[in-house]
Amino acid sequence: MSEDTRPVLSATGISKFFPGAIALDSVDLTLYPGEVHALLGENGAGKSTLIKCLTGAYRRDAGSIQLDGEEISPTSTQESQVHGIGTVYQEVNLLPNLSVAENLFLGRQPLRFGFVSQRRMQREARRILGGYGLRIHPAEPLSTFSVAVQQVVAIARAVELSGKVLILDEPTASLDRDEVEMLFKVIRQLKERGLAIVFITHFLDQVFEICDRATVLRNGRVVGTRELAHSSQTDVVHLMLGRQLESRVQDRAPQTAGKTLLEFKGIGRKGMLEPFDLAIREGEVVGLAGLLGSGRTETANLIFGAVPADQGEAWLRDQKIALTSPRDAIRHRFGLCPEDRKTDGIVGDLSVRENIILALQARQGWFRPLNKAKVNELAEAYVKALDIRLASLDMPIRFLSGGNQQKALLARWLATNPDFLILDEPTRGIDVGAHAEIIALIEGLREKGMALLVASSELEELVAYSTRVVVLRDRRQVCELHGEDISTRNIVAAIAQGHLEEVA
Repeated sequence: MSEDTRPVLSATGISKFFPGAIALDSVDLTLYPGEVHALLGENGAGKSTLIKCLTGAYRRDAGSIQLDGEEISPTSTQESQVHGIGTVYQEVNLLPNLSVAENLFLGRQPLRFGFVSQRRMQREARRILGGYGLRIHPAEPLSTFSVAVQQVVAIARAVELSGKVLILDEPTASLDRDEVEMLFKVIRQLKERGLAIVFITHFLDQVFEICDRATVLRNGRVVGTRELAHSSQTDVVHLMLGRQLESRVQDRAPQTAGKTLLEFKGIGRKGMLEPFDLAIREGEVVGLAGLLGSGRTETANLIFGAVPADQGEAWLRDQKIALTSPRDAIRHRFGLCPEDRKTDGIVGDLSVRENIILALQARQGWFRPLNKAKVNELAEAYVKALDIRLASLDMPIRFLSGGNQQKALLARWLATNPDFLILDEPTRGIDVGAHAEIIALIEGLREKGMALLVASSELEELVAYSTRVVVLRDRRQVCELHGEDISTRNIVAAIAQGHLEEVA
């Protein structure tokens, strides 16, 4: 970017605090006219919070925003649109029951003698959409068109309302390749018109195809901004993962595994995860590595039946099984600790005791309540074994720390005596002490013969305890590493390049 080019938007020292957490810590972001700027980062990095501060959805606690050299302080998304900042989200925020033209001009319909002029509105809609290459009838309901067309209509509306900065939040997540190309053509047209465009996505190929620069956030801070013409995907992955990655963890204990417990053949779900084969043996930890959006959580949910597969087969001890729901999985002695423990794991208002025995009770059936003495004995045993720190088993689980909530979730599934345990980001958001305890627990379960599938963005952890590591990218498996090939360097190379043969 030329040094004499004046930025359209300059955000300086943006900070946002929530009770007990720093969401943004003095973040800077500069956008220039005619550039597409990628905003990248793992889950919880601060991307959404930053966008909400820029668009007035959140009131920032510190920092300043300048638009065309003048300071602004939008207090609502409507006010930010007046200033010239528009946002289009993955889930198109339009009204599908209204026509294309009515969506495009919602709130600013052209009038004639005090009434909405349908003829003029449709004529203007044709002109505007024609500029984006869309030749559609604007009187048709928006719902009759594809998601890609709806995205373009949403972009056209945002540009008409704003016209200086356009923020696109995961615009390609639900699009196929042809639809992505159509959207990219629109983005390039807007770039030529001088708009500054923020592009938020998890697809690195798309970042390098359409974007000029990228800013990477991690833990609420900017860790780097890169000119993409002079950077590699590996450079960006290193920034996102946030640490000096070693070539290989030395003195890694040799790991052996028993006979095959589970085998998945061509299992997948259209639009969510490409079909894959995977065998998991007793006494091994299979790690799942990849950036956010690569398919780690989707793989875990598919295997557990939380999202049913629409193709492929699952085999347990050489017997074909159905996994159409979590109930099927629990019956086959599977367990799943989900990534978002607060939303998908714990039941905050129930006691610690009730949360621990939840899965066991579900497997037995709600009309056959567990013996109270057995429940107390079981809960007390796991609290002691996992060192869950609490005032009482009767206290609501929401009052426990993050690490103790995670250990209580592990206790829930261990109480069912599972043969196969899936852990999705088991050490995210917990303190250092609990972090080490959970890693030790994973290693201990493997040594006792349990089969585990662990999805994690903590690469050093995966390298330390995994028997094998499966690398995902863009919702498909791209590489499987074994033995001495399991290293942080090889995992990063596979994530960045997406080709097994290029991993050294």
